[in-house]
Amino acid sequence: MDEFPNQSPNPAGIPRGRGWRPAGRRHRWLEPFVLVLIADGTCHGYALAARLGDLGVAPGALDVGELYRTLRELELVGLVGSSWVTPQGGARRRDYVLTDAGWARLAEWETVMRARARLVTEFLGAAGRAMAARPAPAGPPAADPADRAA
Repeated sequence: MDEFPNQSPNPAGIPRGRGWRPAGRRHRWLEPFVLVLIADGTCHGYALAARLGDLGVAPGALDVGELYRTLRELELVGLVGSSWVTPQGGARRRDYVLTDAGWARLAEWETVMRARARLVTEFLGAAGRAMAARPAPAGPPAADPADRAA
């Protein structure tokens, strides 16, 4: 059962979710970035961790344990599949691929992120206009002549 069953897309077709996530149960911040990196061809955990670090997705150092928990959860809900491979001359690793459901979730995230990007752009434009129109700060308050007499 969907976490928010009464949340249909708005008139623009954007899923009505809360915050940065699409409507539904999944709400980890890493999910959209992990999905897009896997779709882009980054297939195993160490490479995903490096790319996520390069993107600055996590404040400070990336919690690799959180990445692997996210990958496991994505696999459990059917958004990614994995298989063990041993590259020639390399260590055994688990490579990940998106399933059809993973591609559909990535499309949801793309819609959500485009809407958020539009909102951020609108905010930055409004804030820039407001800051440019800000009146010059008034100097210190004028001294009261009565204060000088004391």
